Amino acid sequence: MSKIKALACLATAAMALATAHAEPAKPECIAPAQPGGGFDLTCRIAVNTFKNTDTLKAPMRTVYMPGGIGAVAYNNVITQRPGEGGTIVAFSGGSLLNLAQGKFGKYGVNDVRWLASIGADYGAVMVRNDSPYKTLPDLMAALKADPTKVVMGAGGSVGSQDWMKAALTAKAAGVDYTKMRFVAFEGGGEAVTALRGGHIQAYTGDAAEARTLMDGGAPIRVLAVYHNERLTGKMSNVPTAKEQGYDIQWPIIRGFYVGPKVSDADYNWWVAAFDKAMATPEFAKEQEQGGLFPFNMTGAKLDTFVKERTAAYRDLAQTFGLVK
Repeated sequence: MSKIKALACLATAAMALATAHAEPAKPECIAPAQPGGGFDLTCRIAVNTFKNTDTLKAPMRTVYMPGGIGAVAYNNVITQRPGEGGTIVAFSGGSLLNLAQGKFGKYGVNDVRWLASIGADYGAVMVRNDSPYKTLPDLMAALKADPTKVVMGAGGSVGSQDWMKAALTAKAAGVDYTKMRFVAFEGGGEAVTALRGGHIQAYTGDAAEARTLMDGGAPIRVLAVYHNERLTGKMSNVPTAKEQGYDIQWPIIRGFYVGPKVSDADYNWWVAAFDKAMATPEFAKEQEQGGLFPFNMTGAKLDTFVKERTAAYRDLAQTFGLVK
């Protein structure tokens, strides 16, 4: 065998070995909040899809890392686990909104590797089944009459995507958003618990969360979805805010990122794994059951989208005086 051919064989073997090692032995998905809510849902879709399609040899576990509506997980991965190739972290449009406002500390949108999006969700406003607010106009009328008597709650502090939805709701009702009563919770799970306990009167969450809650028998009523058209499936009976006279729209991307020092081999393995898994009927089923709509994107295309979306969120935050 010639020296050139031998070297070529060695290079091929090395590449094959690198690819083999790229599959994580102990894969995990970090949900940056308490159990329940959108981040948990995002991880669950990945876990179930990889399991049902045999994409991963080892089972993937979900690790909960609440704090700062994603900030703790973001900072932890960048500073403590930057090269962990087996760890993916859930993010949402709310994560990008917080990044746009500098809420993740000194780190920005360029400090992680954006991996894959698994679908889009849409904002929704919900109340308890026994609430006096039967429609979105009912809630709007109450807000306009006395905004101090309607306690709005959400999984996020001032400036978060859930706060933005509440602020847009108040604005649409002709109410000064600075005068609305708003209670911030650490994730959607806590906000839903508060709603069910009667501690808040309305929750500006997400349609996928609402659907999961209704499937589980939670005593809630969804007044509106913040999309330009009705959703399909089990949410098709929920009217849009627009058709009730309020043009409020809030699309939400859901997906994953990895640490900034994750190797190209590990990163590309995940990209290929998501591309393969998202082409299966098993993924389509998980996506539909999670209340998400197709928005499947990986690698460089997602990176471009995320950075453009973050810039747009910064512009929106400026209109509410949240950033200069």
